[in-house]
Amino acid sequence: MIGFFKHLATINKHKWIVFIHCVKAGIPVRGLLHDLSKYSPTEFIPGAKYFLGTKSPTEREREIYGYSRAWMHHKGRNKHHFEYWTDYNPKTRKMGAVKMPIKYVKEMFCDRVAAGKVYLGKNYTNDNPINYYNGGNAKNMMHPETAALLEKWLLMLQNGDEKTVFKEIRNTKDY
Repeated sequence: MIGFFKHLATINKHKWIVFIHCVKAGIPVRGLLHDLSKYSPTEFIPGAKYFLGTKSPTEREREIYGYSRAWMHHKGRNKHHFEYWTDYNPKTRKMGAVKMPIKYVKEMFCDRVAAGKVYLGKNYTNDNPINYYNGGNAKNMMHPETAALLEKWLLMLQNGDEKTVFKEIRNTKDY
């Protein structure tokens, strides 16, 4: 039962920070709609059951079962995840990355920064989002233009301040 309330509090805190970031990025509606699927039973029940507090509960679910049903559900319903943006390419006859619309790249940035703030708490610094990005394989799985834009903003954050980055994001209209 403790996991239920802690998971709910974590989701709510994350959604609030994402909303604030989305307002700063000029996409307030995306902030309101962000991660609503996390309240669905498919995502919420495993989230509460495998609650960790310092990282996503989907990681624990993945350790146990070899995949996360909650994550599979989540990434298929939330367009700010680059994993949503894959499709069959008739020329190569393979699955491949599709360039994300700007509003979802903006939301992805907001989501990544907010996740660092929630999971790292007082230990969060503006280095964390780019370090997390560089430590994973996301840039190799995203469309090159999407990856370049996200990386540009993450590096701006690392080397500057949020106010400057959000101004840049607000003013970004297209690739």
